[in-house]
Amino acid sequence: MKRYVFALLGAFSLSACAQNPGASDAAPATAGAAASTPTAVEAPAGSPAAKARDAILSINPQVSVESVADAPLPGFQEVIVSGQVLYVSNDGRYVMQGSLFDAREQRDLSQAGLSKLRQRLLSEVPEDQRIIFAPANPKYTVSVFTDVECGYCRRLHEEVAEYNKRGIAIEYLAFPRMGPGSDDFRLMESVWCASDRKQALTAAKSGRRVEPRTCENPVAAHYALGQRAGLTGTPMIIATDGTQMPGYMPPDQLLEALQRLDGAAVGGAR
Repeated sequence: MKRYVFALLGAFSLSACAQNPGASDAAPATAGAAASTPTAVEAPAGSPAAKARDAILSINPQVSVESVADAPLPGFQEVIVSGQVLYVSNDGRYVMQGSLFDAREQRDLSQAGLSKLRQRLLSEVPEDQRIIFAPANPKYTVSVFTDVECGYCRRLHEEVAEYNKRGIAIEYLAFPRMGPGSDDFRLMESVWCASDRKQALTAAKSGRRVEPRTCENPVAAHYALGQRAGLTGTPMIIATDGTQMPGYMPPDQLLEALQRLDGAAVGGAR
């Protein structure tokens, strides 16, 4: 049993491209190749949070415990580990993995903690480390983990002007799905090192040559951040409140989703 749980916490598989349009997009990402330094949240000794944290680290001391908080499920702590939500009993004995769904409210409660984590992680990425395509006065802004080889990433980029026309700013972060050391990774580093990043990204996504370049760049940091944020495929679209969209969405569909989120936030604030 311990071996099984260790596997759950120690091996994270990332699908290469959400809603892949072709077999060439099906290569898996190398999930562990750029893992960030393991972290563990602070908690008072003997508290339910400390017991939950220590229970996870006793199974695998190499994982990063991103947050521990009271779970919506009484008697449990919600623990976020490398983009996964786990529920640990307050005494640290029992560990459950999976979504916690509220049948009455018809919503996935496990997404709330992940949204807060994504929001915090993205707030740490400065604007000059992103590649931004935005209208003059955007109504909405989304962060998009992208790969130059992913078919649906390319489709989204082909429509970037249409997103902008609808008042949506697209802020790209790098997630080369083939992992560090790959041609894909080096190509994305060349894009981020280009004198005109926007032009280079467009060229790369169109299959045109991008001049190889090296420099101090955030590609590896973005890759590790995507893992911590629970990335399961590219493009990963995240709203400003940390909500993850279900993969690629056409411009009108994304606008409608952002408007619904906006309406829900306004309604919840009343």
